[in-house]
Amino acid sequence: MRDQNYQELVRKVTMYLDNELSESDERELLIEIKANPAYLKVLSQEKSFREFIKSKIHRRKPSPALIQSIKDKIRVATV
Repeated sequence: MRDQNYQELVRKVTMYLDNELSESDERELLIEIKANPAYLKVLSQEKSFREFIKSKIHRRKPSPALIQSIKDKIRVATV
């Protein structure tokens, strides 16, 4: 797979996993993936990476003080 084609495939796979493709683009990508085992591998790797990140990285919740500060600034800006 040439580098430019690979980058385009990764872009499409990323958009697919983010639900950013149109229905026709999604169908087209899925047809390409079914026809090419290397494409399926790229999709599987990206899915695995995302699952790893979700399971290993824990987001901290913002403090109530931060939330209140943001709300206060929004109120000031709209007045």
